[in-house]
Formats: sequence, structure tokens, C-alpha cells
Amino acid sequence: MKGVLLVNLGSPKSPDPKDVKPYLDEFLMDKYVIDVPFLLRALLVRGIILRKRPEESAHAYKKIWWDEGSPLMVLSERMTKKVQAKTEIPVALAMRYGEMTIEKGLQELHNKGVTEVLLFPLYPQYAMASTLTILVLAEKIRKEKFPQMKFTDVPAFYNKPDYIKNLSDLIQKSLEGYEYDQLVFSYHGIPERHIRKTDVTKSHCKIDGSCCNTPSAAHAFCYRHQCYETTRLVVEQLQIPKDKYCQTFQSRLAGDKWLDPYTDVEIDKMPSRGIKKIAVVTPAFVTDCLETLEEIAMRAKEDFEANGGEEFLAIPCLNDNDEWIQTVTNWIEEWAVAETVTA
Repeated sequence: MKGVLLVNLGSPKSPDPKDVKPYLDEFLMDKYVIDVPFLLRALLVRGIILRKRPEESAHAYKKIWWDEGSPLMVLSERMTKKVQAKTEIPVALAMRYGEMTIEKGLQELHNKGVTEVLLFPLYPQYAMASTLTILVLAEKIRKEKFPQMKFTDVPAFYNKPDYIKNLSDLIQKSLEGYEYDQLVFSYHGIPERHIRKTDVTKSHCKIDGSCCNTPSAAHAFCYRHQCYETTRLVVEQLQIPKDKYCQTFQSRLAGDKWLDPYTDVEIDKMPSRGIKKIAVVTPAFVTDCLETLEEIAMRAKEDFEANGGEEFLAIPCLNDNDEWIQTVTNWIEEWAVAETVTA
């Protein structure tokens, strides 16, 4: 029997520091997130970051927390229910970090008799700190707990025409009646070394502006290339002039060279360059979360206005948008049919 496991990032149980701290510990101690030797990672995370970060993050979570709970969790659950309503194939939801674990999700499918699982990381672009860590942990759990299960992974869907159409339609609808000076495509940042580590050719990725435009097998796992390609395809579909958009990277830790240009730095400079009305879209996420609701829609907006900006529009993620739900359902049904034919 076939089933689907949708996997998103996760969230603390509450916006209280006592719940935020263990969540951050699990997240930041992941060797695919902070990819340094364990002892150094433990010193950095538990000896330095977790001394102040839980309080700061808790404050940020409190600003976006809904009555129903974490926006990421609530929206992911809504998405799952809508997808399940459109297919007879069992669909479960799991998170890479937090209490809604991948093991619980697989157990839910196992209890329904599922032996073939479509493992669906909810990330358009591939990165070791998002996609890879999900795949590695899921496989470890499968071997230990569900050896009879067979996995099929959904690859990065950053360039799939139906996804690009869903994203483009959402942006176009959000921009109706809004005269913007600049549309900012803001992607989550990652350390540059992650790009080099996922380079299957071990020689292509130079992160110099040219390699992402040169065809290579490395692109199948290159987060930077996939971000720029997402932007290019959307801009092409919406026919946005070159001088009306830009691409940036948000969320970085100090002490490392991360992908740039940086979202906060670029947005803060825009008013002084005569860019007074902007819209920001965050295509690295399909679900609104702390990084979109607090970092962009609140903090970036406040900073932009403090620097002389006049209007700031934060475009929502796809969330449980009906067209996106249909796309996800179609991909699931296509997989089920293809697997049946192959069998």
C-alpha cells in the first residue's frame, strides 16, 4: 500500500523560552545545519548560542504565534488535510525538528498498512540543511524501525512548471493594485561551504556569478543555482523588467561567509537609492514561518520604514493555497500511477 509523508521544518511547542531552547538545541546541533565537528558544534551551540538565543527567539515567536499555535504547524496541518481530501492515498505530516517527528509520521502510515512511502520534503530548492537532513534521518529511522518500507524521494521542485505557475500566480495576485519600485526575492541563506560540499563534481561551484549559469551536474544539488533559477523562471513568466526586481539571502549566523547579497543590508539601503515602495517574496519556503512572518513582514518592514521607505508588502507563502494543493495532489497521484505501472 502506498502513502505520503509531507515533511516541514518544525516549531517549538510554545513561544516560551523553556520550549524554544530544546527546539533550538535539536536544530542547531544537527550536523547538516552547523557542519563542524561535534565538540566544536556543542561548544558553539550549547556554550555560546543557547545562552541568549532562546530568549531572543522566544520573543520573536511570541510576536507571530496564533491562538491555534505555531503558524508553521497550523498551516502545514491545513495543507495536509486539504491534500488528504483530494486523494485516497494516506497522507501524513511530520517535522524534522520538534515533537511531530518523522518517526511518528512513518508510524502513522505504517499503522494504515503503508509499505511504499513518497517522502516529500516541503522545500523547493535542495540544501543539506533542509532536504538532505530529512532524507538522511528518514532513512535511518526506516532501517531501524520500518525495514519493510520502501522510500521514493520527491526531488527539488524549484523548476517544475506547475510550481512556478503557482508561485507566479500568487505573486501576481498579491501585487494587484500595488505600484512597487522593487520586487525582492529573498531566499534563506546558507554558508557558502554548503554549496561546495553538495557539489557532486567537486570542482564546478565557484560561487562567482558564472558557475550557476553554466550547465553542470552540480545544479541538481546546488541551492544557489536553484534559487536563481526559481527567480529567473518567475520573472520570465510574469515579464518583470530587469530593473524592477532583485534577489537576496536572509537569515545568517556570524563568523561565516554566507550567500549574499544580504536581505537586510539591501533593503535598508533601498530608500536612499530612491526605492520607496517594495514587495518581498520568500520562495525558499512554501509555508509561512518565523523567517517570513517576523524576520521579513515585521522586522524588515520596520527597518525599511525607519530608513525612509514608504510602503512595504510582504507576499505570503503558498501555504494551503488551493492551486498549490492541487499541484501537490497531482504529483502524488502521478507517483502512485508510475509506481503501479513500474511494479
